[in-house]
Amino acid sequence: MKIGLGLYRHMLTPDNFRFAKQAGCTHIVAHMVNYFSDELLHGTDETRNWGISDNQDKLWSEEELCALKKSINDEGLELEAIENFDPSHWYDILLDGPRRNEQIENLKTLIRRLGKAGIPVMGYNFSIAGVWGHVNGPFARGGATSVAFLGSNGPKETPIPRGHIWNMVYNPNAQPGFVEPVTPEQLWRRLEAFLHDVIPVAEEAGVKLAAHPDDPPMPTLRGSARLVNQPALYQKLLDLAPSPSNALEFCLGSLQEMSDGDIYETVDQYSRQNAIAYVHFRNVKGKVPNYYEVFIDEGDIDMIRVLRILRRNGYNGVLIPDHTPQMTCDAPWHAGMAFAIGYMRAALQIMEKENHS
Repeated sequence: MKIGLGLYRHMLTPDNFRFAKQAGCTHIVAHMVNYFSDELLHGTDETRNWGISDNQDKLWSEEELCALKKSINDEGLELEAIENFDPSHWYDILLDGPRRNEQIENLKTLIRRLGKAGIPVMGYNFSIAGVWGHVNGPFARGGATSVAFLGSNGPKETPIPRGHIWNMVYNPNAQPGFVEPVTPEQLWRRLEAFLHDVIPVAEEAGVKLAAHPDDPPMPTLRGSARLVNQPALYQKLLDLAPSPSNALEFCLGSLQEMSDGDIYETVDQYSRQNAIAYVHFRNVKGKVPNYYEVFIDEGDIDMIRVLRILRRNGYNGVLIPDHTPQMTCDAPWHAGMAFAIGYMRAALQIMEKENHS
C-alpha cells in the first residue's frame, strides 16, 4: 500500500509537494475545482456555500493536466487521481436537465484527456446536495478544530436554490426558486445512465471512475435523495456497470458514519472484489445524525485492523488522510496531516515487518 496526500486547487504548489515527499508520501490526489474562490458567498450556516464554480464551459485541457502531473513528478511524486468533476461541468447530468447530453460528451472528453495525461483515476460524488451541514468546532482531542454533523442541533436544512449544485453556484443569474425534490429512484436512474455513457470511454482511456459515498450519509438532504448512504448500496452501484473502470473512492469515515453495516465487513467485501480505486483513510466518532471527525488514532475505527484486511485481500493502492483535525500551531493543516501520515507510515512499516517474519 502507498501513502498519498490530497491537495485542493490553491494548494497545488511545489512547497506542498515537497511537504508531502518529506512526510513520506509517494502520491498526490489533486482537486481541480476552485471550491474556496474569491467569490465565496458568506451567510448563515443554512445558506453558506463553497463559492462560484468558475469553469463554465471550460474543460480542463490535456496541457493543463500534463503540466500538473509534471510539476508533481518533478518533486519525486506521482499523480494518482483527480478528485471531483467541477459542478459546472455536469450539473444537468445530476439534475437531468436540457444540457445533459452535451455535458456527457464533455465528461467523455475529460476522461480521455486524463487517460492521455497518464492519470489513472477520476473521483466523483454523484450527489445534488453534496457535502452540506457540517460545522467547525473543537471536536477532536485537546480541543483541536475539526468538523461535526449535529443533526437537529446543526444547520437547518433549506431547499437548494436554482443555479446551485453540490453546494456551489454554477449560475449566479438563475431565476428565483428552488431545485425540485429528487427521489431515490430518479437519482439511481440518472446514475445508471451516466455509467452507461461514460464507463466504455473510461475503459478505452485506461481510467477508473471512483465513486465517493454520501457525506453526510443521510437518507435525504435538502430535499434531494442520497445515493450511497448505506454500505450495501456501493454493491448496487458496482452491479449497474460491472467493469474495472467502475470503482470506489473508498471513504472510511463516511462508511463508518452510516447507520447500518459493519466497517470491517464492508472493507472486506469491497477489497475482495478489487473494487477500491483509492482510500480516504480517516476516523470518526459516532454515526448519523451525530458524528465528529477526529484524529486518526482516537475514533471508532480500528485503523490497524482495516489495514490488515486490505493487506490480506491484496489491496496495493493509495491511502490518503483526506482531511484531519487542525492542530494548534503556526501551520494547523500541515501539522494535522503530518500526524496522520506519520501514523500511517508507522502502521504500514509494522505490518511489513510482520509479513516478513
